[in-house]
Amino acid sequence: MQDDFVANLRLLCGYYPSIAEVCRRLQINRAQFNRYLSGRYRPRHRVMQRICALFGVEAHELDLPHAEFRTLVQAGRDARAAASGLPAAWPGELLARGQEGMARYLGCYFEYYRSMSQPGRLIRTLVCLEARDEGVVYQRTERMRVRPGARTCHNRYHGLALRLADRLFLVDHETLNGNEVTQTILFPSFQSQVHRLTGLKLGVADNSERMPCCVRVVYERLDEQVSMRRALSQCGLLAEDDPAIDPELRDRLRNDIAPGERHFRARH
Repeated sequence: MQDDFVANLRLLCGYYPSIAEVCRRLQINRAQFNRYLSGRYRPRHRVMQRICALFGVEAHELDLPHAEFRTLVQAGRDARAAASGLPAAWPGELLARGQEGMARYLGCYFEYYRSMSQPGRLIRTLVCLEARDEGVVYQRTERMRVRPGARTCHNRYHGLALRLADRLFLVDHETLNGNEVTQTILFPSFQSQVHRLTGLKLGVADNSERMPCCVRVVYERLDEQVSMRRALSQCGLLAEDDPAIDPELRDRLRNDIAPGERHFRARH
């Protein structure tokens, strides 16, 4: 993993004119930075935050296998180069109101729902919520391998989370290919500790059909001791009857409509 970290950090530095320029922007001593590039030391949390901010990556992504990371970085650069501009700013009053009570939901979750592009399969993704100046933002990472031996496909979504009138609203856009916007609405948790959140997710099937779909979704909070590398390794497509999935969680993912229901509704 340390070898991958070093290779990934060197790749990012290659987008700048020199290592000296990188050190100047990071406000890091050249000798100290050389220790990171040699693999002798790993950056502490505060330095890691500055590195991620400069290069526009997440800390856990720096530990990905180098070939996988190189593909991720190049796809992200291509998407940014093709972007025509930034979306209009959200109303400040709405953003301010939407941050009330969000602190308890910060952290990382496994997201489960029935795959829109692979009917009959479940999908597990990684969602990480954090507080920044603009509000509570999040990254949602998908890793899918349709069949054994096939290339792993990635989708990475960046979004904004709000809490309005006892509902959590998450809106994001796909940043690698720039081909999707999704919305998720969740019930809040009224327990002392946030464990699971349920609701509905609206998106588009990631295949040639591009079919708009709505599915029930469950967010399961991760223990803070679980590493991002380990969490990402568990993401992907799952069999509906996978014995590792809690039966109660599987039951919450059923996309059925009960007698008398006139709409497809979320369920607690």
